[in-house]
Amino acid sequence: MDTFALGSFTVNRIGFGAMQLPGPGVFGPPKDHDAAIAVLRRAVELGVDHIDTAQFYGPDVANQLIREALHPYSDRLALVSKVGARRDGEGNWVPASEPDDLRADIELNLRELGVDQLAAVNLRIHSGDPNTPGVVDHELFDRQLTAMIAARDEGLIGGIGLSSVSVDDLRIALERTEIVTVQNAYNLVDRTSQPVLDLCTERGISFVPFFPLGSAFNDDNPVLGNPAVTKAAADLGRTPAQIALAWTLNVAPNVLLIPGTSSVAHLEENLAVADIELPADFNP
Repeated sequence: MDTFALGSFTVNRIGFGAMQLPGPGVFGPPKDHDAAIAVLRRAVELGVDHIDTAQFYGPDVANQLIREALHPYSDRLALVSKVGARRDGEGNWVPASEPDDLRADIELNLRELGVDQLAAVNLRIHSGDPNTPGVVDHELFDRQLTAMIAARDEGLIGGIGLSSVSVDDLRIALERTEIVTVQNAYNLVDRTSQPVLDLCTERGISFVPFFPLGSAFNDDNPVLGNPAVTKAAADLGRTPAQIALAWTLNVAPNVLLIPGTSSVAHLEENLAVADIELPADFNP
């Protein structure tokens, strides 16, 4: 399957994540503005119809680059953002989780991107531990869902997504409303979110793994250094990143990849993973 539903859109299963477009630490302007614009335009030329962004990438930087490069947008382009966090003046990630914060940041994303509606917006959950997804304050979660439902019903967003949730959180949310996408950390080394992926597969919900190549903030990368990955890369004449992405894409038909890069060459490598056939005995 080459495509999957993302709310009212049907998108190619490899999209583009805008997180790497801003400067180091996802903060400040890109080191090469023209290269960032070129990456976005090349992505769309190559068939990317799903771009994942956030106002707090930069902040503001990723959204402004997307608008500069691609506006006016194709009707087929699904723009997806997320709310629940902001950046302070030093670039620290801080929660912005109250319903009024969510509404204000949805509206800010719309203004920055120059659209009347986003395909979907993910509610980013902050558990206090980045390695342990899940809701801590269930009363707040209920109010957050109410705000997201209102934004959808008013037409500001096409669908509601969740990010960094446990399988129990997802079940609670599904009792209240339709969820069109889930973003959780997932890769061939860290499969903590497998129960979430399984429920998404069962319900026909797109699952968007972040950090499919391992965390962008850690020097040590057990994904790209995995012996099975490096062997398959050598045998197939591919990069370890391509092997890891190909494995992730083949985990389930509802997985949508959003690998990010600030390089056209790396973009083209990422989009080529759909053609990779992994060995039958590949077992990372």
